[in-house]
Amino acid sequence: MAVGLCTVVVGASAQGTHTWPTKPIRILVGFPGGSTPDMAARAIAEPLGRALGQPVIVENKPGASGNIATDQVAKATDDHTLGVVINGNLTSAKMLYPRLPYDPAKDFSYISLLATAPLVLIAPMSAPDGAAFFDAARKAGDTWNYGSVGTGSVGHLGMELMKAKMPGLMPQHIPYQGNPQVVTAMMGGQIQMALVPPGIAQPQAKGGKLKVIGLTTSGRSVLMPEAPSLADAGVKDFQLEVWTALIGPASLSKAAQDRLALEMPKIMQNPDVRRLLFNQGWQAVGTSAEGLKTRIKEESATMAKIIAARGIKIE
Repeated sequence: MAVGLCTVVVGASAQGTHTWPTKPIRILVGFPGGSTPDMAARAIAEPLGRALGQPVIVENKPGASGNIATDQVAKATDDHTLGVVINGNLTSAKMLYPRLPYDPAKDFSYISLLATAPLVLIAPMSAPDGAAFFDAARKAGDTWNYGSVGTGSVGHLGMELMKAKMPGLMPQHIPYQGNPQVVTAMMGGQIQMALVPPGIAQPQAKGGKLKVIGLTTSGRSVLMPEAPSLADAGVKDFQLEVWTALIGPASLSKAAQDRLALEMPKIMQNPDVRRLLFNQGWQAVGTSAEGLKTRIKEESATMAKIIAARGIKIE
């Protein structure tokens, strides 16, 4: 399995009298390099390493829509393993995978929401704009495909919600390991539509390689002010975000949780971190552990409705 490493080397003197960490820290990411959670992890790695006085290493362990790496975080016992995950790993995974090897409600220490973004509906450059795109999609029936970063991901469930809101829309789902692979598949003609974060869509759109149909917002977004809302194309009451979060195993020591609770708000308010994330298509957020738990609870309820209404199952 390919593993990408990003190491931040800092002086141990930054630790002061803190009892944690005592060795390098790993952040596991369940998606390939260049994916949205990978970008978020690498944005915080350097400032976190400096704050903690230990190297921070980002390791890419893609597979199973990020659930393999998430499970490894849950089972980590070294007190120095963390994870950057996406919505689905903590909200919809338990509903979709009866044999999911971890329990999102019990197996983690929740640290902070990192960043959020609306999703962007992209299509090939040859596709028509706005409402005409959906007319073409309906006419194509089930001969069109859409891509996502995996079954149960926000991109997958978001497309199914869109299909529920747009009668006659019938594209078939094809899962990929990460959004870079989704983009490659679209440019290769394997898929005709996909919901991806702005950081993935914007460079391709500016380069004239893919077309933006609209955002999953009620209005314009500061992340892509030039892009219309999907409401302008006839998709009403459709608001959905993708987000990333920093978590640790439930066994993470109180010293580690307290230190991270102290440092992460500062890092997420750091102008350089906020600028980097913004340039990658993210709005930096940063929350308390309780704030992240609330977000998970609220979104889990939303995703449960989508899964039940569309009858989504994973064998």
